[in-house]
Amino acid sequence: MSQRRVSSVLAALLIGTAAPVLLPAAGASAASCASYPDWVAGKSYATGNIVRYTDGKTYIAEHDNPGYDPTISTWYWDPYACDSGPTNPPGGSCASYPDWVPGRSYVTGNIVRYTDGKAYIAEHDNPGYDPTISTWFWDPYSCDGGSTNPSDGFVVSEAQFNQMFPSRNSFYTYNGLKAALSSFPGFANTGSDTVKKQEAAAFLANVNHETGGLVYVVEQNTANYSHYCDWSQPYGCPAGQSAYYGRGPIQLSWNFNYKAAGDALGIDLLGNPNLVQTDAAVAWKTGLWYWNTQSGPGTMTPHNAMVNSAGFGQTIRSINGSLECDGRNPAQVQSRVDAYQRFTSILGVTPGANLSC
Repeated sequence: MSQRRVSSVLAALLIGTAAPVLLPAAGASAASCASYPDWVAGKSYATGNIVRYTDGKTYIAEHDNPGYDPTISTWYWDPYACDSGPTNPPGGSCASYPDWVPGRSYVTGNIVRYTDGKAYIAEHDNPGYDPTISTWFWDPYSCDGGSTNPSDGFVVSEAQFNQMFPSRNSFYTYNGLKAALSSFPGFANTGSDTVKKQEAAAFLANVNHETGGLVYVVEQNTANYSHYCDWSQPYGCPAGQSAYYGRGPIQLSWNFNYKAAGDALGIDLLGNPNLVQTDAAVAWKTGLWYWNTQSGPGTMTPHNAMVNSAGFGQTIRSINGSLECDGRNPAQVQSRVDAYQRFTSILGVTPGANLSC
């Protein structure tokens, strides 16, 4: 990504799982919060399990998971009211909900209609964050009956994902990627089926290049680590001078990028950058954050490049164009193009025009 050069990367953390913990199932009779067991990081949970988090609030597992944090991995967990079950209120017509207003305070449970006509429910109190960006604070909401998850129709199947990345590190899970998709519902979900598949292939091809085929999670050249702290920023580097090295599928680096990504996602990545290398959903979210919101050294976001037919070459320019495009490093550009053509073939679509930069 912009303002950083990924040199090489180092084999990263493997996430282990423990034996499932048997907890009350969804739909069981309600009880006081104190009756539910405490959430334990790294302990496996099954769909329907209910836990009490460190703040005393309870959460219900929407999907099986290996102990992800309920306040971060919100595809896997939903808030749970101890006296009445899940907190999602009954649905209604989208037109019946008030329009979202930026900067207006919202409390947990508020439902708003966004500018695209879709509805969102506040998972946490917030001062008017954008529902399509700050997805820790908001969830998509189906007007005819509760929250919805756009990741269910992802154009890349798990089998295709495994075919693309036969040697991937087990940290980069398919479920982690799908969990991250709700943060950016327009990703691989805009335009025709061909465009959707082309965008998914383009993102994964660039990710493939950045991580050596999803093998590496963190940057290998430790000598670079201390370089990624820009002390001119008013917030400095609270996690330490050498804490903001490249991590995740797009190799997020620099303190200002951790700050910006964390603010957008509702996660304190400036204070806890290690989340990008320990939580697969968070890692994927940072990659999708850059893809959907940052233009880097280019003139458009990679997402806009693909949905507006600018071509795969423009995604390269937005990610590392200052070091690779305009003849600076044609071998690196070709590596990305080769991966993109391979992935579009797996998805059964043409790669389109303007492949190089």
